[in-house]
Amino acid sequence: MLKNESSSPQPENTAQEVAEVIREFEQYRERLMTEAIAAAQKAKLPQKTAMSKIEPELQQIEASLENLRTQLATLRAIN
Repeated sequence: MLKNESSSPQPENTAQEVAEVIREFEQYRERLMTEAIAAAQKAKLPQKTAMSKIEPELQQIEASLENLRTQLATLRAIN
């Protein structure tokens, strides 16, 4: 039987990696909002209606961004 070597600790994320994930989340948030507004305009729906449909996802993105920014600040403080 082979020894499972996957139990070794994973390396910590670097500040650069976390910053890149933050940028990607911010870009995704902007794209989501832009596409929702464009779809609402095509369907002749109020912008408020379109934004209310994506609000739960926007809240999740914002929570993730907040956590990532805290992690980034911690990583930068350590270095």
